Amino acid sequence: MLGDLQSSGLYRRRRKNEQEESSSEEDEQDESEDEDTDNDSTVADNDDDDQATLLTIRHGDDVLRIGGMEKDPQRQVLLLEEDVEIAIEGYRYHPVGYTLYRFACFFSLGLVWLVCRWMPRWWVQWVGDKANLEDAQWLVFINQYGELDILRPQHEFYGATIGSVFSVDQMREVIRAEGCSPEEARRLLNMEEKLAHLILVEYRYCRLAFHPLLHRFLIVGFWKDTQWTSIKSAKSGLTSEKYHQRLCAFGPNLINIREKRTGALLRDEVLNPFYVFQIGSIILWGLDDYYYYAFCIFLISAISIITTLIETKQTMKRMRDMSRFECSVRTFRNGSWRAISSTELVPGDLIDLADLHTVPCDAMLISGDCILNESMLTGESVPVSKVPVTDAMMRKMDLSGPTIPAEIAKHFLFMGTKVVRVRGGNGNNTSPAVALVVRTGFNSAKGSLVRSMLFPKPSNFQFYRDSFRFIGILSIIAICGFLLSTINFIRLGIDTETMILRALDLITVVVPPALPATMSIGTSFAIGRLKKLGIFCISPPKVNIGGKVDCMCFDKTGTLTEDGLDIYGFRPVSAQHDQKYFGEETASMEGVDPRVDDDASCTKGKILQAMTTCHSLKIVNGELIGDPLDLKMFEHTRWELEESGGASSTGLKTRSELAALQAKKSAKVGIMPTVVRPPGGRQELPLHLGHSDESAPVEFGIIHSFEFVSALRRMSVIARRLADPVMEVFVKGAPEVMVDICTPESLPVDYQKVLYYYTHRGYRVIACASRPLAGVKWHKLHKLKRNEVESNLTFLGFIIFENKLKPRTIPSLKTLRNANIRQIMCTGDNALTAISVSRECSLVDEAAEIYIPKFLSGSSTDPNSQISWESVLSEGQYLDNDSLAPRHSDALGRPYYLAVTGEAFRWMVDNAPTELLHRMLVKGAIYARMSPDEKQELVFELQNIGYCVGFCGDGANDCGALKAGDIGISLSEAEASVAAPFTSNTMDIACVIDVIKEGRAALVTSFSCFKYMALYSIIQFTSVTLLYAFGSNLGDFQFLYIDLFLILPIAVYMGYTGPWPHLDRKRPTASLVSKKVLTSLLGQILICSTFQIIAYWVTRQQVWYVAPVFNPDGENIQSYENTVLFLLSSFQYILIAVVFSVGPPYRKPLWTNGRLVFTLVTLVTLTIWCVLFPAEWLSNILELETIPFSFRMFILVLAGVNLIVCYTCEKYFFPYFAMWLSNRLRGIKHSSNGYTPLTKTHKKIYKRVMNEMGIVDVQ
Repeated sequence: MLGDLQSSGLYRRRRKNEQEESSSEEDEQDESEDEDTDNDSTVADNDDDDQATLLTIRHGDDVLRIGGMEKDPQRQVLLLEEDVEIAIEGYRYHPVGYTLYRFACFFSLGLVWLVCRWMPRWWVQWVGDKANLEDAQWLVFINQYGELDILRPQHEFYGATIGSVFSVDQMREVIRAEGCSPEEARRLLNMEEKLAHLILVEYRYCRLAFHPLLHRFLIVGFWKDTQWTSIKSAKSGLTSEKYHQRLCAFGPNLINIREKRTGALLRDEVLNPFYVFQIGSIILWGLDDYYYYAFCIFLISAISIITTLIETKQTMKRMRDMSRFECSVRTFRNGSWRAISSTELVPGDLIDLADLHTVPCDAMLISGDCILNESMLTGESVPVSKVPVTDAMMRKMDLSGPTIPAEIAKHFLFMGTKVVRVRGGNGNNTSPAVALVVRTGFNSAKGSLVRSMLFPKPSNFQFYRDSFRFIGILSIIAICGFLLSTINFIRLGIDTETMILRALDLITVVVPPALPATMSIGTSFAIGRLKKLGIFCISPPKVNIGGKVDCMCFDKTGTLTEDGLDIYGFRPVSAQHDQKYFGEETASMEGVDPRVDDDASCTKGKILQAMTTCHSLKIVNGELIGDPLDLKMFEHTRWELEESGGASSTGLKTRSELAALQAKKSAKVGIMPTVVRPPGGRQELPLHLGHSDESAPVEFGIIHSFEFVSALRRMSVIARRLADPVMEVFVKGAPEVMVDICTPESLPVDYQKVLYYYTHRGYRVIACASRPLAGVKWHKLHKLKRNEVESNLTFLGFIIFENKLKPRTIPSLKTLRNANIRQIMCTGDNALTAISVSRECSLVDEAAEIYIPKFLSGSSTDPNSQISWESVLSEGQYLDNDSLAPRHSDALGRPYYLAVTGEAFRWMVDNAPTELLHRMLVKGAIYARMSPDEKQELVFELQNIGYCVGFCGDGANDCGALKAGDIGISLSEAEASVAAPFTSNTMDIACVIDVIKEGRAALVTSFSCFKYMALYSIIQFTSVTLLYAFGSNLGDFQFLYIDLFLILPIAVYMGYTGPWPHLDRKRPTASLVSKKVLTSLLGQILICSTFQIIAYWVTRQQVWYVAPVFNPDGENIQSYENTVLFLLSSFQYILIAVVFSVGPPYRKPLWTNGRLVFTLVTLVTLTIWCVLFPAEWLSNILELETIPFSFRMFILVLAGVNLIVCYTCEKYFFPYFAMWLSNRLRGIKHSSNGYTPLTKTHKKIYKRVMNEMGIVDVQ
């Protein structure tokens, strides 16, 4: 797997991008800023030193990033998964450093321990001394995201060979990367060397073992036994000695998520920096006699901690219940079958599949056949047939990577998949269906999936990064306030204890304790609304990211179009004047005689034979299941299918005597054919009938099949008409590949013309071919090679399917296009079919030209190949190969798109110049004949040029792309799928619009809540600072009223506003430090602070004003200034909620949020009552002074003016001021550089490419 990664185009392109990004980093920092779209980025800027130091080794002229073969014995780098890379460092305790650390923890009362807990890198540098990996007392693991884990290795006595722990294939990959000499390689590949003891470590449930010759840790889950070279050797099972050795090396077969004890969870939650700050604040408030407020905040914090604790426990329990599985299974040990627990299985065990309902491990099918439901892993709802592995495939099986190739997967039973049907080795239950255990526990495919759910890729969305930076800015303001208040208190002569408490109290005012909690409120409400729409989310951070999507990729079949294909017609081949032509289009096969084998004038009979035999259908519970295309094709013929076990598609359980005779004959060589026959049931005849008699019944036995492989784009079967001595090969597949395997003389003259006609009109075309298989005996069938069977075929004709668009496809795509969200079709279908469907659904403009690539020379694997881009509509029009711009002058200025094939995409990614690749990615609207890996790679490449990419598919072949996208939406009937962050049980793409709308609403809500909480803290900071001027402060119940009765309900219900029903062309910003956001926030701070200063000054000018008498030993709460500032600020907390409740174009208007409106009306009424007609008991509790009614009205009017000014500036002034400021700063920058660019310079690559190509992108 490692070698494949290094040789892939994706790897080379990423490496090239890294080099380009590093060289242009300074230029990027100087580029101008776009408030609405360019300040955000969903791709992390990996600027951490640990990430930058991940190992690279020079090998020739290339830099290879490898898994664990550098020369440093104290450090290694390991490729853990396809996209997870970790650095491992060995450490021992430094005697002096560790002693000093223990003393520091003791004398600081645990403060040093707490800081080191938050900053583990500091702890490592303080107490650690680097050591060789095999001698290390503890190991430090750092992944590419900068996450650090400290683990202790486990030492076990072993005594077996190196080859019983480490795979030969895995070793070869490592040695190849190292570039060892042949002698050194032979020494390292000595798998028989004894291993006295094992050094094991488990990093995030991935088991690693130390290799004593390589001096490196390797993954044990990639192990393959050197004796797995044949089915016979695999059937020998294990001895007790080998079982115990493998149990020691690979661990029990259990996906057991370790649940933390409640005490440990409570400790982790309480010691979170946020709650430590809360605890410090509560202690501070208690010391400052704010007992009621401290108690209420303590109560809220305790409830929050307990709620989080319960939710964490419930989530872990759900994950544990979902992943943990244990059952009884029969295994072959010490020469006999015995029943054991599935947790005792180890690689090499032989298991009986007969009574299993769920596969307990990753296994290779040795004998028998079975049908599995793999929807848990892939989202594919169609059950998958599994066939026994061959000796050749067993030798070819490579387990040195986390993924299983398609050619191996048809023999592979994945852990956790449901068993639909099992049959024994002879098609019945006389001999057991057995499988060889190859992977167990977390080493299995399910284990890898569970690991990815437990440890997802950390979100590095710009909004989250900016929010922590902004909290840092608030902290700086708090420190400044702390210093200024300290100076003021010294001037006033306040005692030291009170002075310190009050100064520290200011920090708790500026950094509001509830700030982190309010960040997720909008997201939680959005997830709830999506669930009501049938859209389920398993990754909450993806909701906000959905609001920034500017490019959506769609699979075609099952996503844009209906899942089922309908047969449109057939085009058989006929002979005319010694040449082959396509005959007339036929809508049905009714009346066609399948006995006509040698009719040279027409191939209808042969096409019918191909339709009834060339498929992979199975019968489960009396129902045909299999690929939808195969199912539709077979059902069209109305034939019957009878499996070797006697099950029939028509419910007939007994076989004809002739079929029984043939089955008995074939059973002797282990081949049990599936039989198909015309409608009307079986036809009986005397068994003495000769096989040359024309009256023999029409029954075909499907003897052997080569499954569909996406790389070959075809499948084939070997069939035989019963009572006929000659077997025949039937092949069906993509028309493009059929040309290469059919004889030229059998291909019609008008082959390309007819193919173009149908594909250009959106039909899906399947080509059929056949040939007799003479001279091959039954027992030789399993030795036939596929390429030999699928060669020199006679072309039979086309089967034409129509794929109708889903009703909501066109309006959904129109909505996305109007919202300026780019749409891309990414399909495995024919390019011309994809073009036709894209025109039909308006994914591309009907008047636009579409260019498809053709290889003038070479192929996708040849770096020197030449590609030509030719128009589909206007013959003779081409694109310039260097600029991808039209060559003809009459085509200039006319919109055009690229329809890129999988082969061309592969070549462009691997070999094309970066600029040319970027141009192709910007202009490509259709990507056809794309494999699942290429779909994933397309998503990566689009992300590399700055797009925020979403992918929507049916979850079958799109798992990689769904996970790779910034958001992935799987269309599945399941409530939740592990294949994608979002799963919709409404099977059309309208769900994409709902996700984007809710994402935009959640993102804007997060901004609003953040700005609200930030401004709330500054308003309170202003009030407290003004009161500190003469030694006063807000009272205990005043703080309580503000935080509990005003802030808490407003902050919660601000996020309840639903999304605006229409998608705007402009996306919301994701940057808290953009000029638009900062202008609004700083402007509102200035306005609110100004009104408080005005109220403070006016109060002191009144004739009834009496200056407060300062008591150095008292609280000094009750004063006219305190009363006025408290009442005015109470209005300000409410009015800024109105100002920051952003409505259209991302959220519904404020008045549609009934809960928030009710809350605001109630709080305004309550505050007006406090201002105008306060009850005596209320004044006593809130410590308010009695002020004249006229001044109370003045406070009310001042609050009203404050609201009008804030709302007017937020709505009309600040946006234009931010735009003017941005243009002004840009002009100053360009003036200092001595030039003014003609066009705006963009940070995102795709925007720069669009500018260069003259593409207008209206935002």
